[in-house]
Formats: sequence, structure tokens, C-alpha cells
Amino acid sequence: MSSGPQVDSAHDADVFARRRHAFTGRIGRPVLICAGHAPPRNYPANRHAFRASSHFLHFVGAPIEGAALLLARDGSTLFVPDADPDDALWHGATPTRAELARALGIPVRSETEFAAAIRGMRVAALGSHDASVLDQLARLAIVPASGDAHVELADALIGSRLTHDAFAAGELRRAAAITTRAHLAGMAATRPGISASVPRAVMEAVITSAFATPAYPSIVTPRGEVLHAGPNDVPLAHGDLLLCDVGAETRAGYAADVTRTFPVNGRFDAAARDLYHVVLEAQRASIAAARIGVRYRDVHLVAMHSIARGLVELGLLLGDPDDRAVDGTVARFFPHGVGHLLGLDVHDMEDLGDRAGYAIGRTRSAEPGLRYLRLDRDLEAGMAFTIEPGIYFIPQLLDPPDVRREFAGRVDFDAVERHRAVRGIRIEDDVLLHPDGPEILTARIPKEPDDLEAIVGIGSTWASDIDTERTAALGSDPDQGR
Repeated sequence: MSSGPQVDSAHDADVFARRRHAFTGRIGRPVLICAGHAPPRNYPANRHAFRASSHFLHFVGAPIEGAALLLARDGSTLFVPDADPDDALWHGATPTRAELARALGIPVRSETEFAAAIRGMRVAALGSHDASVLDQLARLAIVPASGDAHVELADALIGSRLTHDAFAAGELRRAAAITTRAHLAGMAATRPGISASVPRAVMEAVITSAFATPAYPSIVTPRGEVLHAGPNDVPLAHGDLLLCDVGAETRAGYAADVTRTFPVNGRFDAAARDLYHVVLEAQRASIAAARIGVRYRDVHLVAMHSIARGLVELGLLLGDPDDRAVDGTVARFFPHGVGHLLGLDVHDMEDLGDRAGYAIGRTRSAEPGLRYLRLDRDLEAGMAFTIEPGIYFIPQLLDPPDVRREFAGRVDFDAVERHRAVRGIRIEDDVLLHPDGPEILTARIPKEPDDLEAIVGIGSTWASDIDTERTAALGSDPDQGR
């Protein structure tokens, strides 16, 4: 191994043993799941941080680079690469196989013993988006499943991961708690004149200091109309709203995914506050609709109809709001789905495509407003998902002449121009569903306008230090945009 595996001192081997036992009862043949390898940045010794396969983490609970888990009804076995003699020099001591076996509660053998161990077996394995996993499968002479065998394996994995046990629920709460602290710090650090990189740095530092990592590339931007906007170094101005889509991932691999949008100067102007209330009301209505047995697509439709009503009341949409919700008009302002599964992946199990998010017999719609919906299952106790409606003024969806002609009489484009400076607003929380209703894991992150105004810009000396260094390095005026 290129680096020693880390086993959390709080690791509960029984949790993962129960998961493995339940999974092997769902499928009739042995299954191999590989952890993967850290990819190189540009040469072999300069590597990205290692992050084990989520399926591997679900059944093992520790990121062991290069390991392969053989799941079988008569007992599971973990196969690990032999340590390189130089590893101790560069990475510290590597746990022995016996030490790993005691910590993880599973037999551990050398990868060199794998071929003999599976002789005579028909071992199944999923394909992967990770080239290192495909290389490892080829080296072990395992052909990824296809056709019905792939569907059977994918469905067994979905059945194991779709609802969360008590351990997973605790990790989701831990991720949410870290994310809460990060968002509070980012809000406090925001003020006009700095770049969005400052609150982003503060938020990610809070995450790192909690022995966690960002669950995905953070989105911290005044360009809220760009759904996955990348970093920029333009100073924040008084009229800007800052959209912060940032979440932590725990050491066990469980993710949070939260968005808040707030004014960088600590005060919503009238147009921004009006639109913010429309999004907030849609989010409240969607969360209230999330109950066991409810189809998640219907939760999304609640958000669409709520946003349509709000935009009609503000004069941006014309006519009957229910008509505007279903005829493609509101999708010009709210084009994406209201949320997605959450767990070991921030978009949980999307490596399996729509197979995880869509119940058997349901397929993704081509209709505007539904085509980007990532989840269409009936909700169950133990499922975790996001609720994240938004309103965006996206030029490509609102400005082409053919769009103006098609939606004349349904959209007041003069009103659009009056509100365009708002750019984009999204409000996102993480929800864990219980028999008595939804638990909002991220409820402690402020989202009422008055609460946001009370915390934005209250100050962070560390943020000021970061911005001073940035100003010196770039030679820019820190008061620009005031």
C-alpha cells in the first residue's frame, strides 16, 4: 500500500458486519467491491487525496487504498496489497493484516491470495467511473457485470444503501453539525470589498479543523444564476447576494449539502427580499410535503407550484399560477430538481445512474421542470435527501428572441429586467425522514431574512487577515464595491 489505512477509533465493526450479512442475503453469488486508488495530479508521487469507493465504505467503514472486499454468504474477506518496504519512510507504519482484521472485524488476507481464494467461484463486480478500479478488476481477472447481472447487483446495493441505519444517521447529523459551523463562520466573514474566496476559505477551514473534508467543490459566488459557478476573485459589491453551497464530509464518508443565499452588505433590498420569500415559502412547503409514502416527484411539484404562485404575485409571471407551473414557464426560473438522495455520496449512488434515484418502472421526463429531477421514489423512513428550490435569472433561458416570443403573455419581461440584479437565490437543507415526519438536519443554519441580516458581516479577524494578504498579493483596492 502507498499509505497506511486509517481506522477510526470509534469504528463499530458490528454495524458493517450486519450490513455485509444483509447484503449477501440479497444476492446469490459472491461480489467484489474495490476501494480504488488516489489518482495522480500530474506525476505519480503528486496525488489527489485518497477517497475510497462509497460502496466499499458502506461495507467496511475504513478507507483502505487498493483493498478489495469479497462479499460471500459463507463469509466475507478483505484483500489488501502488501506494504511496500519504503512506505514506513514516507507514510508511517502500515497496520498489519492481523491488526486490520481485529479493528474491522473481518478476515484480512494478502491480495496475492485472491486468485486462489476465488477459484471455482463466479464473482460479480460493478463497473466503475474510477479507472483505477477497472484496472484492479482487470488485474484480478474479474469482468464487470453487464445486462441482468448488473441490474441484480445494482439493485442489491441500492437496497442496502437507500435507507440509513442508526450509524449512518449519526454520521449525517455529524456532517450537518460541522456544516452548520462552517456556514455561520462564512456568513460572519462576508462583507463588501472582499472576494468570495474569503468566506469560502473560512468555511472550508472550519470543515478541515473538524477532521472533515468538503463533500464537493464548494460554490461560493455572487453569480447565483450559474448553478455550479466556479471560483472568481471579483470583489463583492454592496448590492450582491452571495450564494454559498458548501457541505462537509465526515471521516466515515457521509456528506452534508447546504445552500444559503444572503446579501453581502447584510441588508436585503426590496426586490431581493421579495424573491427570497418566494423561495423560502417553496422550501417550507416542500419539506412539509415530505412524508412516508409520498412520491418525491410530488414534493418537487409542490415547489414548482409554490414558486409559480409567488412569481405571479410579484408580477413576473402572468396568468394562472397552476398553468405557469406545468406549461414550462416556471422552469425558466427554476430549472432543476428540488433535491436528491444524500448519504455516502453527496448525490447518493448516482454512480448507478438513475437506477438509484428512480423507482423501478419510472424514467426521467423530458418535460421542462422535470428533466433534471434526480429523485423519483416513494419516500421511506430512513431516507435522506435534500430540499433545495431556487429562482434564477439565467440569460440563456430568458433572453433569446425565440424565448421572448414563446413566453410573451406568460412572462412580464419588463419585470424580469427590474429583478435581474438578484441573479439567483437557492435555499437548501438536508432532511432525514422518520415515521413521524422529516428531521431537518441543518435547521440551525439561519435562513429567515432577519436572522441572516443579524449575522452577515459581524466579523472574523482571521477573514480580515486573509483578505489583507490577498490585497497585497493582487494589488487591488479592498474598498472597491463599498
